[in-house]
Amino acid sequence: MEKLQQRVKEDGVVIDGGILKVDSFLNHQIDPELMYEVGETIYDKYKNEGVTKVLTIEASGIAPAIMAALKFKVPCLFAKKSVPSTLTEEVYHTDIHSYTKNKTSHVVVSKRFLNEDDRVVIIDDFLANGEAALGLYNLVQQAGATCVGVGIVVEKSFQPGKQRLLDAGLDVTSLCEIAALDNGKVTLVGEGEH
Repeated sequence: MEKLQQRVKEDGVVIDGGILKVDSFLNHQIDPELMYEVGETIYDKYKNEGVTKVLTIEASGIAPAIMAALKFKVPCLFAKKSVPSTLTEEVYHTDIHSYTKNKTSHVVVSKRFLNEDDRVVIIDDFLANGEAALGLYNLVQQAGATCVGVGIVVEKSFQPGKQRLLDAGLDVTSLCEIAALDNGKVTLVGEGEH
């Protein structure tokens, strides 16, 4: 995902506290061609796994997840951060803490859309501490479904998220791995190594 890595380096804005702002192409304004390539890459990784659902959390994970779902030709299901009045059926639920927003959300997925026959790819825009992906995995487990893998658009490799997912027995595919966000600069994993 050279194009993604280039966009992160060129358009990403580093904010104090290890936060990377990529709202020009991922989580405010969306580059649909780039998200299509993200979806293709995740599809290529898990295309032989019998995927029946792509699962994400609102809102920033929806763009890459729907593009992957399009390639898999399966529904894209997103966990809601609040229960709308129209959601009257039973739900799976869990709490997910956001590192970036320093807020815990009670997220839900209708039991009607996730069951033990599903083979799920989880997709999220960022991986830092792993809270969102682990929360989504918890929903998959509650449904008795199988998680075949986790696709991450941008991973902060200097935070413990990936290891936490691996420790949970999950297969993780990160398309852009960030080694550091120091002095206002993005350093990718492998840069500067010889």
